[in-house]
Amino acid sequence: MAMAVFPRALRHHLLLVLLLFSVRGVPLCRGAAPAPGGGKTSSILFNTLGRSRYTYDVFSSPVPAPLGSSSSSLSSVLSLSRELRVTDGRYVNYNGFFPADPSRLLSLFSATPPLHDDAARHQQQRVEAIVYVGERNGVSNIYLDAYPSPGTGAGRRVHLPLLRPDGNGGVSMKDRPSVVGDSIIYVSTHEDSGVPRLSWAAVYSTHLSTGETRRLSPPGVPDFSPAVSPSGEWTAVASWGERAWAKDNQDLNTDIYVFRTRDGSGRRKVVDHGGWPTWADESTLFFHRNCEDGWWSVFRAVLGEGPSEATVERVTPPGLHAFTPAAGKGFVAVATRRPSSDFRHIELLDLAHNTFVELTAPISPELHHYNPFVSPDSAKIGYHRCSGGGRLMFESLTSPLPDISLFRIDASFPSISPDGSRIAFSALPGVYVMNSDGSGRRQILPDFAFPTAWDPKRKGVLYTSLGPGFVSPTTEVDVVSITLPDEEEEDGAAEPTTSARPMIKKLTTDGSNNAFPSPSPDGKWLVFRSGRSGNKNLYIMDAVEGEQAGLRRLTNGPWIDTMCTWSPDGEWIAFSSNMDQPDVWGFSLYLIHPNGTGLRTLFRSGANGRANHPAFSPDSKRVVFSTDYAGVSSEPVSNANSALPYGEIYVVGIDGTGLQRLTHNAYEDGTVVWSPFYMEPRDVAEEQPPCEFDDCDWLEPVGSSFASAAGAPRCPVRRSSSRSSS
Repeated sequence: MAMAVFPRALRHHLLLVLLLFSVRGVPLCRGAAPAPGGGKTSSILFNTLGRSRYTYDVFSSPVPAPLGSSSSSLSSVLSLSRELRVTDGRYVNYNGFFPADPSRLLSLFSATPPLHDDAARHQQQRVEAIVYVGERNGVSNIYLDAYPSPGTGAGRRVHLPLLRPDGNGGVSMKDRPSVVGDSIIYVSTHEDSGVPRLSWAAVYSTHLSTGETRRLSPPGVPDFSPAVSPSGEWTAVASWGERAWAKDNQDLNTDIYVFRTRDGSGRRKVVDHGGWPTWADESTLFFHRNCEDGWWSVFRAVLGEGPSEATVERVTPPGLHAFTPAAGKGFVAVATRRPSSDFRHIELLDLAHNTFVELTAPISPELHHYNPFVSPDSAKIGYHRCSGGGRLMFESLTSPLPDISLFRIDASFPSISPDGSRIAFSALPGVYVMNSDGSGRRQILPDFAFPTAWDPKRKGVLYTSLGPGFVSPTTEVDVVSITLPDEEEEDGAAEPTTSARPMIKKLTTDGSNNAFPSPSPDGKWLVFRSGRSGNKNLYIMDAVEGEQAGLRRLTNGPWIDTMCTWSPDGEWIAFSSNMDQPDVWGFSLYLIHPNGTGLRTLFRSGANGRANHPAFSPDSKRVVFSTDYAGVSSEPVSNANSALPYGEIYVVGIDGTGLQRLTHNAYEDGTVVWSPFYMEPRDVAEEQPPCEFDDCDWLEPVGSSFASAAGAPRCPVRRSSSRSSS
């Protein structure tokens, strides 16, 4: 195990850091208010598919020993009581690394607080340490936690951020850290690639004492999943090299490259089609590959001296998915999905006996476990899983826009009532309304409906469309208005209803995929999408009586126009369309005047790119939206399920200038709204069970809908394998 004796230097600097990171205030409620002075103007809310349920923590378990013997199963059972949570339980913590020398790592900082309350005893207290990625308010950093070795008594934990904040108020994603000497190797997305749909993910080295940072990836080349060799001389990565991203959202079809850790030199490709490399020794790598037979499998590559000289063999058999390997002494830890289980678990493949030993299934059989890593002495396995912490209805994120608060909301298609007091959203299925502080959540419609939009003049009136999404132009979907129950009649208000149920009024009559209603600022008209002509184009109809009182066509063509929204000043309608590329599933943003004039492109995410879910700023001068402009940021198989492993939130001026990225993560951000009310940047918890999220839904047994990438190389089986289960 990686252990150390703490250095004697005791100062106040890191103790202050420890205290700053030790408490996270979570208020019970949060109100929305009109924008006050001091430059605070508005708020942006968006949904991230499933993200609010990922309350990850990093855990470690001892390696069952001796592997390959009849006692290994018993040892696995005995490890049940020895699983240790090694991160704080309050944030999203994942993708850890065991440093080889915690003492040296801690000595790089000017001082450390004692782990033990008794300063005379702490000098002899053995400690362990972990380096990992942690998300705090939507911004990831790499952290060091040091803690007493089990069995040495209680004491304080040391918790330190290892990287300095991005400059100029910027945010970025960090991932896959490794410590080499005085430096840390990791992935970061802080540099704009400058090319549409070219990932910002690249590998960097930062000296922990000075903060000096060097990019190790070549300019314009994304790299993922770095792993450093035991000597520290070489780093292996998954990369496309000079190839472009092909919009793969399951297997990225990367290759394995290696280069010198000190400066990125000597770079060469050693394996075609592979990801998530891990070193067994200076010339042996393990990696995963999505095989042509449909199974994800782990392979071993013995490296030669030149390009393409690696000898590759498959080490896990068909019949199970095995991926994200971590090499130990005589074994490989892998995440598996077996046909007999709906959950991802960590298992150890004993290379000498060619048997699997379960590690996490006996401990937490109905939780997903991700991305194992091995201690330098091969005595411990680390991984992350859901810790069971509370879910957040609102997660306050660090906003790159200083006058605007930014929130992730655990709901799809949110919309803000005209007075800012309520939020409507879709739960797919179901339409709900809650107070703007997250309280008072109630279902007003059980059906599948999307999106939500409040009438700006008639109190308590919502618009949505009833019916399935992602369907043909002729599928029955209709726009409806919903008058909420118990609304008081006021000047200009809708007819009140005293019923306990809302009043629903159908506004479209032909049922041909009518969706995405958005009201004009005067409340007289609705723009919406319809497939009534055989193509999905935009129309405008009367907001109160529907199309029978007035209907006109706004766009016309053999393409898809969708996700339309009316600007607050009434001048523009923004929408997403593939009119520039009708034959491909690529979408750009467009603007058009409500009278049908002035059509122009607002934003295009390169050829075959996607830009969706536009929403105007309160002053109508900017548009916020979701796009694949930044590509992907990590290997999708290393994460929980996301329909698309890309989609970040951006803003742009209505003249097409001032493009700015707001979010950096490996998830799918979308369904965004820009509220004219400033919401205080605080988290709000919800009373929903945690850990209710799915593993990648495309990790299905072969023979179902699972299909590997076309043209992938065949995966020869080295030999059969059996599993030792407890």
